[in-house]
Amino acid sequence: MGCDGGTIPKRDELVRTKKKAEQKDKIAELNFLWQHCAITQSPLREPIVACGLGKLYNKDAVIMGILDKSTAAESAKHIKSMKDVKELNLTKNPAYEGGARKGDSYQDHQNSPYNCPLLGLEMNGKFKFCFYWSCGCVFSEKALKTLKPTTCHKCQKPVDETSIVMLNAADDDLELNRSRMEERSNKLKLEKKAKKSEKLKIKDEPDDRVDEPVAGPSTVGLPAKIDADAKVKIENEKKPTIGAKLLNEKKKSDANGLKRTANGALGMRTTDYKKTKGDYSIASDPNASDVLKSLFTSSSGAKTQEKAHWITYNPFYN
Repeated sequence: MGCDGGTIPKRDELVRTKKKAEQKDKIAELNFLWQHCAITQSPLREPIVACGLGKLYNKDAVIMGILDKSTAAESAKHIKSMKDVKELNLTKNPAYEGGARKGDSYQDHQNSPYNCPLLGLEMNGKFKFCFYWSCGCVFSEKALKTLKPTTCHKCQKPVDETSIVMLNAADDDLELNRSRMEERSNKLKLEKKAKKSEKLKIKDEPDDRVDEPVAGPSTVGLPAKIDADAKVKIENEKKPTIGAKLLNEKKKSDANGLKRTANGALGMRTTDYKKTKGDYSIASDPNASDVLKSLFTSSSGAKTQEKAHWITYNPFYN
């Protein structure tokens, strides 16, 4: 049966064997991991942030996850606020060829839009990359191990090994990132407690400052440290001087001599005529104007009046 005509069968054609599991393309997997957001699985676009575990996110995706907890991914449950992520200061790769991909052209999946500013290694997953939590600058792990800097080569800020976070870490590097993240959170909590205790101490401390003297000759409330001479000096300063007395008297006399108008403003200074006296008359007042005197029938102008006036009581009915 079969195998006639000089054909040579293979073993897999005659014997049923167990199929091998489909293997993932490591290059494609690394490309997706380093160029896509860990929450939305969309391509990374600036500004790019990273958490304490070293995962990469789009900043807008993190903000939306914080505002709406129902849309937050399981991989980002440890992000409670924007303080739990750090915006990355990336170095662009000049050799990166972006743009739309075409089916009839070769696509280099190892080409990355960012690289190491010190060694020029591309950030495509083939080499380990890390960043400083204090400033967010990204470097390759090989460059940091070789140079062992005390200051950041990009922004010149002081750094140490405890602030290094591995990007897309796995296994031992992931556990190291987790322990350093917990150390930073505990340190922040201790700093907050120390600030609160300092504020409480400042409030509870007695005020040793000298109280300002209140108005009046009394010296009650002054501390016992002030001697008798100082008390006498303070009392003398409180007493009004001769110049102050004259100024007050002048103000009183000015206020009595000023006459207020209908709208409440101070008018011209006039003699204080008392209207209660029977011999007082506006016609005999030297400070009254002719216009004011003409409103009254006792004036010389009113005696020659021939027509009625709406202000005066001389309607000329007869």
